Amino acid sequence: MKILYAIQGTGNGHLSRARDIIPILKKKGEVDILVSGIQADVSLPFVIKYKFKGLSFVFGKNGGVDIVSTYLKMDLRELSNDITKIPIENYDLIINDFEPITAWACKNKGLQCIALSHQSAVLAKKAPKPRKKDPLGKIVLKYYAPTTAQYGFHFSKFDKNIFTPVIRKEVRDLIPENKRHYTVYLPAYDDERLLKNLKKFKSTKWEVFSKHNRKIIIEDNITIQPINNEAFLKSMANCKGVLCGAGFETPAEALFLKKKLMVIPMKTQYEQQCNAAALKKMGVPVIKSLKSKFHDEIKEWLEYGKTIPVDYPDITEQIIDSIIAEHYKRKIYIPNFKLNESFSAVRV
Repeated sequence: MKILYAIQGTGNGHLSRARDIIPILKKKGEVDILVSGIQADVSLPFVIKYKFKGLSFVFGKNGGVDIVSTYLKMDLRELSNDITKIPIENYDLIINDFEPITAWACKNKGLQCIALSHQSAVLAKKAPKPRKKDPLGKIVLKYYAPTTAQYGFHFSKFDKNIFTPVIRKEVRDLIPENKRHYTVYLPAYDDERLLKNLKKFKSTKWEVFSKHNRKIIIEDNITIQPINNEAFLKSMANCKGVLCGAGFETPAEALFLKKKLMVIPMKTQYEQQCNAAALKKMGVPVIKSLKSKFHDEIKEWLEYGKTIPVDYPDITEQIIDSIIAEHYKRKIYIPNFKLNESFSAVRV
């Protein structure tokens, strides 16, 4: 069996999860790996057969996505060429983690494409959604990487075909302690804003991991260092709590390690707003930004915040086995679909 595993390369979560999924897939058949996108700080210790620029969102420095930089880095002509040339018909099974090139290539050629991603769970009917409606954000999430079957990971089993998170082995093997510091990962904020706001909590030691510098900065009670997987895991294993964005992997790992958690969802990012709604439902405190009007809530969390109990068993291989049993060599044909239609949907 030939398997193509296509992974979104924007952000670290997809690639972190892939480090555990790929060895399982390799036990099931011959696996080729495709990665599209930029902005990730995590590498894969596997041969990547296909590497594309893809469609990437660029993090800003004030709590959201940098819309201008994202637009300037888009190249729809290159994307169209990549979609056309990828030889997806050579594979028996295509598994997709929110990756647009293979998703649209399968859509155009009428082939099955199986989603195995957090985004599939976010879109599920019974998954928590934010109170404030975001029709455009929902459309982008739905059509960014369309698939024929969906299996998802979320903070809890909110719906059918939703599974608890893939906790990578290197996290499962950690022995958590409490050395009183707090670990911070807020890639949508620049170092200046982080320093300005975190200094307000003078008695708290902060260990900040930043996408915006390549050297260690120490100011008062704050240490800022470049993102490094080993250093980040050590910090998180030994921290008292985690302050981070409302992504998926980092909050899930913090919950697994029994760390108290507070999240700040990125502005204009529908997926993170949905994640925040799910975490809030579970009892995790959510704030809108680092601005001074939310400092009282941060202070209350530092003093009285509690851990949220979760059960995240290691069931990744069982999920892979069920997908293979259901979809291996199953043929799907989608008639009358043309490439130009796909891009009209992407642009919506």
